[in-house]
Amino acid sequence: MRKNIVAGNWKMNTTLQEGVALAKEVNDALDKVTPKCDVIICVPFTHLAPVAGVINDKLGLGAENCADHKSGAYTGEVSAPMVASTGAKYVILGHSERRQYYGETSETLKEKVNLALANNLTPIFCIGEVLEQRENGTYLDVVKAQIEEALFDLSAEDFSKLILAYEPVWAIGTGKTATDDQAEEMHAHIRKVIEDKYGKEVAENTSILYGGSCKPSNAQALFAKPNVDGGLIGGASLKAEDFMGIVTAF
Repeated sequence: MRKNIVAGNWKMNTTLQEGVALAKEVNDALDKVTPKCDVIICVPFTHLAPVAGVINDKLGLGAENCADHKSGAYTGEVSAPMVASTGAKYVILGHSERRQYYGETSETLKEKVNLALANNLTPIFCIGEVLEQRENGTYLDVVKAQIEEALFDLSAEDFSKLILAYEPVWAIGTGKTATDDQAEEMHAHIRKVIEDKYGKEVAENTSILYGGSCKPSNAQALFAKPNVDGGLIGGASLKAEDFMGIVTAF
């Protein structure tokens, strides 16, 4: 049975000291409830090891990216083995900001996914369309191609280790949110794409998160949809109260 998951993506926010304090606050809040979902925070590279030292098993830890090489002369990059060595168990890959600002392609992402899996990291793999693609009606084909090009070389066993996150790019940081029905349409489509390649069991067991201005006020309605298994949370993950408001929406 697939898991419900709420994952925070802090992006390029918080100093180390602020990040450690926020992680402690979220961890303490989780200790007071019995969440009906897995809870993960994905933090800047500088924060990984210190945050790992102040949280317990109730809170999963992830990085926001990793390199497409294992090691070598790649100044400024952080590899999957480095991420894993901090105690992190997850890594966000293919976020629209990485694709848009840093030119990440499906070929690059293939390498990153393989390296993450080889180092026992669970990829949270992001897919989603821009506004033009939504408006011209190609959005279903766009997302299908993103999945096929980056992930369909994986065996069924390896694919089943992934978490997918659908992010309508036009809704990230804009205050716009896909309607419950728009999110459900895309999530059902994604599940069908997986089923056509890997079969019903793999498709049914794959967690698909919604990411696109998800907040406490709309989380419950989104999570009530049968194919929406949680959220990848941006801005609302930077305040413990808001983040916990989403966690408790299940």
